[in-house]
Formats: sequence, structure tokens, C-alpha cells
Amino acid sequence: MKSSQYMESFIEESEEHIQNLNDMLLNLEDDMKNIEYINEMFRSAHTIKGMASTMGFEKISELTHSLENILDAARNGSIEIQIDVIDTLFKGIDILEHLFHQVLDGQDIAQYDIEPIREQLGEYLSSGKTSANVTINSALNIEGMIESYHIGVIQEALKKDIYPYHVNIRLNPECTMKSARAYIVFKELEGIGDIIASSPDIEDIERGQFSLEFSIIILTTVSADQIENTIDNISEIDSCQATALDMDKISQLSIQKEGRSQNVKRVDTQNRTTPASKNIRVDVARLDNLMNLVSELIIVKNAIEDTKGLNDQTVLAESVEYLQRVTNDLHEAVMQVRMIPIEIVFRRFPRLVRDLSRQLKKDIRLNVYGEDTEVDRAIVDEIGDPLVHLIRNSIDHGIETPDKRIAADKAGTGNIDLSAQHDGNSIVIKVRDDGRGIDVDQIKSNLISKSIITEEETARLNDREIVQYLFHPGFSTSEQVSNVSGRGVGLDVVKITVESLGGEVEIGTAEGIGTEFTIRLPLTLSIIQALLVDVGGEAYAIPLNNVREIVELSSEAIEVFNNREIISLRGELMPFIRLHDILDIPDNGMPKDMTVVIANKGDKPIALLIDSLIEQQDIVIKSLGKYLSGIDILSGATILGDGSLALILNINSIG
Repeated sequence: MKSSQYMESFIEESEEHIQNLNDMLLNLEDDMKNIEYINEMFRSAHTIKGMASTMGFEKISELTHSLENILDAARNGSIEIQIDVIDTLFKGIDILEHLFHQVLDGQDIAQYDIEPIREQLGEYLSSGKTSANVTINSALNIEGMIESYHIGVIQEALKKDIYPYHVNIRLNPECTMKSARAYIVFKELEGIGDIIASSPDIEDIERGQFSLEFSIIILTTVSADQIENTIDNISEIDSCQATALDMDKISQLSIQKEGRSQNVKRVDTQNRTTPASKNIRVDVARLDNLMNLVSELIIVKNAIEDTKGLNDQTVLAESVEYLQRVTNDLHEAVMQVRMIPIEIVFRRFPRLVRDLSRQLKKDIRLNVYGEDTEVDRAIVDEIGDPLVHLIRNSIDHGIETPDKRIAADKAGTGNIDLSAQHDGNSIVIKVRDDGRGIDVDQIKSNLISKSIITEEETARLNDREIVQYLFHPGFSTSEQVSNVSGRGVGLDVVKITVESLGGEVEIGTAEGIGTEFTIRLPLTLSIIQALLVDVGGEAYAIPLNNVREIVELSSEAIEVFNNREIISLRGELMPFIRLHDILDIPDNGMPKDMTVVIANKGDKPIALLIDSLIEQQDIVIKSLGKYLSGIDILSGATILGDGSLALILNINSIG
């Protein structure tokens, strides 16, 4: 790994986090009960550990892991922060800083002995140095989760025979996408009750800033066993324990909190160290181009101002046209500044393939293509973990052992091809193996046995549609699902992550030949080209990379097949979707002449009925926020030139 080109950023960010650890530990020495200081330290230690592991500095990663364990135990209440714990933490941070200085000086830290400090830190987890009146149980976690206003909510729920439970979930140590897996847990629990609190906070869980364990307080009418069964059906869950809350203890806890409230020392947010910012190394030529465009923007601004006193529409029109050219060029320049090669993600996989192939006694070669393909930094940060899942599944479930490959007239060495390329305004990433392929009949059998779909429904689906059920939560074709085996392990999380980035993922397979996963993502997550359409008097945006064509059809072109409306366009059948129905908007009846947008949903077309076209426009994507994030058919919103709002349709979730 040519890590030297990233060393500067690694050292810079690590120094900021080490300083943050020192600052927060000094604050913690003055206020040993302040959970905010502990959480802040945990985040910094977790970040350093991840960066060090990526760069190959295992000593730093191991030491920060030990620090992280102590901090995690402290914030969960299993150990009590005392002066001797703080002294040891300071010692560990000093050694950590020393290791970084050695790295900066170009020295090899592989032989540095960190075991004495790791053993000293480990003693606090194993030698009983816990608070005399604190034990690891649900009541402990509840103390940090229940606030006074929760008591009233729980009491009102009890009047309606809705009961509170404390649910403690622990993820599998091999889980690589903690936040996405936790999202599935929250989604499943919200289906059987109302979540009123969590530990850590929901924001930390969404960012993956927790160890492997988190707790939830839920109000529900189902039993503790039913809660546990709901969670146990999710992949990569190590354990789940649901416990009914003791209202007498909670009421007493509320009284104690109120008695202490006058003496609570609040966190000084003005002096808090902000998290380290993400840096991008940018070619100076790109910055020069950006500066030139800003200069032109100032020129056109002055030109428009000069037209104020003139009644010359021709001059104004020329200035506006000039402004449009400059803003388009500026948009392209900013995108280029944010772009980095996807190589930064791909380079982590050769070692992964080597280790897993040796573990599974297989001979596998990884072939990488298009690693210089550039993509938005925000996508690079998110796409790594989904690719890990896909490659792990190809290694374990796709590629056969050498003897089986030779028996099937194949080379003993299996191949996994990892590629990236631009396709219009998208980037296409493919993970392809030349293994055994996917047994479609086995998937059908599992779908029926698990009551996901009926035997009659499977008969109406083609092989390609059946294979897509591998993305169904918890579904697996492996009879014994381990941390590696089974195409269903993690594929649901892959789909959730890719779709959250505005992308789509498809599977193609041929039995005995191999399997190919295709991920299609937008080049940027901020500005896209969109087609604005009118539906019920409101403007909606359809991403232009989803639009195939726009056609005018007669209402007589609509046919009904299997109780679904379809149309045939040049011999190709496709679902006919009335956007009025999807968006729950009243319509004025079916017009005789229809305006229809033919859009690509994955690699399949769908026909969307609209009222009329507005225009094509570059739009800035704005998030709908946490409370509206569950609306699958919408991927965001944008503000139009007249100040009105247009919702952006998520074509992959329609139909």
C-alpha cells in the first residue's frame, strides 16, 4: 500500500484527535461523572483506530482499541471513572502520541512494546475495579436514558395497557456496517411499538459512533419474548435481551434526578473541540480554474449592475446568458475539486481477498480495473463497506475450492473482478466472480419455506426477479450462516446504503459461470440535472439520469395484466404508474392524450403519467431531514428559482 501520499492527512487529523483526547480527559478529571466528555473521547479514539488500521499501523490501532474499551465501559457504567483510571488513560495517550511522533520521523513502530499499557488498561475491565454500588444490568443503562418527561409518557402508556421495556442489543463482532444494521433494528422495533429513548443517542448510532452494543426503551403491547424474536431474525445480531421496566425504581430514579438537577455542571459548548474536518488534496490547476471562474462571476455581476440604469433588454439578455455559462462552468469546477479517485477505496481489498481466501482454503485472484475513476468524496466515504460485503460473499459463496473448480473444467484459481467506470452522470461499480453462480431454485425454495412469498407468486417471477430477493432483510441461501457465508448476510444493508446515496444495485448470475453485482451511483450528491414535471399543479423533479424518453400516448394504450396496468412501447412491456395515485393527489380523470415519462428503474423501464412538462434544470438537492427520511418515494427536495419547493422523486422506490 502506497500510504505515503495519505500520510500528511493521517498525521494532521490524528494530532487533532489526540489533542481532543487530552482536553476532554482534563475536563473529565474535574467532573468524573460527565458522560459528554467520555462520549467525545470515545469518538476521537474510535476515529484514530479506524484511520490507523487503514494505514497499516497495527500498534496504534491496538492501543486505541484498548483505550476505546475503557471509555465504552465507562459510558455504559460497567466501570467507574476514578483518578487511577484517568492516570492510566493519560499514560496511554502519551504513548499514543509518542508512536505518532515515531511515525512522523519515519521510524518503524512495529517492534514497539505496547503490551504493558494494554494489560494495565485491561485490568480495569477484569479485576473488579467497579463502583461499589453499580452493576452491569438494565437499571444501570436506564439511569442515563430516562429523563423526567419520559416518566409521564410511560405512565400515560400504562393506562392504555402499553408497557415499557428496556432492550439491549449487541451486534456481531464481525459486523462492518454498524449504523446500517442498527437502522434495521430501529425499523423493526418501530413496527411493534414506540421508541422513546436510546443509549447512545440516536445521532451517535446513525454515525456509527458506538462499540457493538446499544440500548433502547420501547413502549409496546407485545411481550419481551416477541421483542427478542423480532430482533433475533435480523442478521449480524449477537444477542438481544428485553426486560420489563420496574416503575417503582424508575419513579425513584426520577426523584433522585430532580434532587441533583440544581448541582449539575453543564458542558461548556463554547470551548468544546470541534471534530477534525475532512481534507481533500486538490490539484493547484483546479484551484486556479476555480479562481478564474469566480473572477468572471464578479465581472458578470458588474455588467448586470451597469444595466440597471439602461432600458436595453438586449444587453441584459447577453449578461444573463454570460452568467449562465459561468455558473455552469463553476458547477463543473466545484465538482472537480470534490472528486477523488476511487482507488482510495479499492486499495483496501487486496488484503481482504488474501486473508479470506487463505482462511477458506481457496485460490483467488483480485483484478482491479478503473481505480483512477473519480467520484465525489461523500460517496467514497460511504461505498467502502457495501463493497466489503459483496467481495466477502463472492469469496465465500461464489468461488469454489480448487478441486471443485478443476472438476467443473475451470482453472483452479478463481477470479474476482472489481471495476469502476463513468456512465453519463453516474459511476458504475461492478463486483464479478467466475464462481458457481446462484442457485435460483434454492432461492425459490427458501422464499416459500420462510413464507416471504407464496409458491404461486414465485411461478409468476422470472429468474432475475427471484434473485433480487437476496436483498430481502435476513434472507440467506446458506443453511448455516456464519460471519462470512450466505449471500443474504449483509446484502440487505448493502441495498439500504446504496439507495441512501441515490443509487441502485442489481444482481446478474448464470449457474456455473458466475455472479455480477452492479452498483450505479450519481457522480455527486449535491447538484444534479433534473426534469421538472407538473403533477396536480405541483412541481416534482425526476433525476435526468433516470429519464429514458418522454412520449405522448393515447389512453387506449393502457392494458391490464395480472391486475396491474401496463403499456407496450415499440414492443416492450412496462408498468404504467399514475403519479397522482402514488403521491395521493386528486386528478381530473384520465386524459385522452397522455404525457408519459419513460424512466429507468434499475435496468427496467417504467411509464410515469404526469400532467405536463415544465423544464430541464440543474437543481441543488436538500435533505428532507430525519423525520421525513422514511418516505421512500422521495429522495429530497430542491428550491426553484421563484422560491417554490419541488420534491425529488426516487424512481427506484416507485412501482
